[in-house]
Amino acid sequence: MLKAIHHVAIICSDYQRSKAFYHQLLKLPILAEHYRAERDSWKLDLQLPDGSQLELFSFPSPPPRPNQPEAQGLRHLAFVVEDVARVKAYLEQHGVAVEPIRIDPYTDKAFTFFQDPDGLPLELYQA
Repeated sequence: MLKAIHHVAIICSDYQRSKAFYHQLLKLPILAEHYRAERDSWKLDLQLPDGSQLELFSFPSPPPRPNQPEAQGLRHLAFVVEDVARVKAYLEQHGVAVEPIRIDPYTDKAFTFFQDPDGLPLELYQA
């Protein structure tokens, strides 16, 4: 029935800042970008290497995402990487705060967390 995740949609508070973060810093190629005048909203489609996509949206005055304590809903977005330590170092060199690397006790895989410009928790998970 379900085969894969096609895309994940993110509403950002500052479209240009989030576009730079995901496209320039995280190096996700742009598939399409559209301004929807009737909604005063941008929509940006970004490609991940496995074929899945991230959609970035802007909307006028979106409410902030509750963070602490964690609220119901999507907890975080995890990206597969070959080397968590290498990506962590890259992000830190570009001013992104990254948590210490931990080992998943169930899989023995390395992982860590960081946040996008709006505080959305993102995970790096070693393949």
